[in-house]
Amino acid sequence: MITIPSAAALPARSGVFSRLLRLLRAWGDAIVTYWMRREAIKTLHQLDDRSLRDIGIPRCHIEIAVAGNVDPELIRIR
Repeated sequence: MITIPSAAALPARSGVFSRLLRLLRAWGDAIVTYWMRREAIKTLHQLDDRSLRDIGIPRCHIEIAVAGNVDPELIRIR
């Protein structure tokens, strides 16, 4: 019979070590998120105005759109 270990059976890490790991992971996640957003902004800036209009983003709101802070009423394109 094969048993699968569960997270409950694993020993707990020391408090300082686990806090340090959480801090390093948070920093790593923040760096990766920053790089991904910069790449998305770079890619959108490479599109022409017609393509941006098709997806509903004016060129001046690319950074806001990538950050996810878009108010549809403010960026309505005529």
